[in-house]
Amino acid sequence: MAGERTGYFGGTFDPPHLGHEILAQEALYQLNLDAVMWLITPDPPHKKKVSISPVEQRLEMLELVTSREPAFMISLIDLDRPAPHYAADTVEIIKDKDPSLELIYIIGEDSLRDLPGWYQPARLLAAVDQLGVAPRPGIHTNLDDLEKELPGITKKTSFLSGVMLEISSSLIRERAKQGAPFRHFLNPAVADYLEESGVYSPKTDLLETK
Repeated sequence: MAGERTGYFGGTFDPPHLGHEILAQEALYQLNLDAVMWLITPDPPHKKKVSISPVEQRLEMLELVTSREPAFMISLIDLDRPAPHYAADTVEIIKDKDPSLELIYIIGEDSLRDLPGWYQPARLLAAVDQLGVAPRPGIHTNLDDLEKELPGITKKTSFLSGVMLEISSSLIRERAKQGAPFRHFLNPAVADYLEESGVYSPKTDLLETK
């Protein structure tokens, strides 16, 4: 993948839903990417008090999503190293392995707004070539203020259009536990997987998280 423009889209993906797919597809198109790597996080540092489905099940669901699009792949980089998995470390490892890679880090606008509070955000910003940002309803980021805290962020930030679709993984889990409708939020293959496996049945008792 040397020299390619590759988007890295991180998350717990518990479960991966249509909002994730739309964002990845639009990033692929609007940012002129060669590929999108779905960067699954096994043990997110900011969710220590939240129960998360086993990474094996999340990987199975993600494989169902990525198998439909040749430009989608799954990155296991955080599975192959010990926790904690900070984004700053992850992107530096990626760039160290392939300095010629154009690394576009895909995040929501809520994450962009909160980026100064992330672990060593200046390292993350220095390692990435671009931030692909999906707008979020009700969130309006002041880039001038962000620039004061993270110099250079304005030049690296590109906002996507047409992806303001609010679907929550926590809502899907709660619907599944309650026996309420949830299939319309998901790739049909993922919906079938949830119904057949009972990942989010009441006994799972997952706490809500996005």
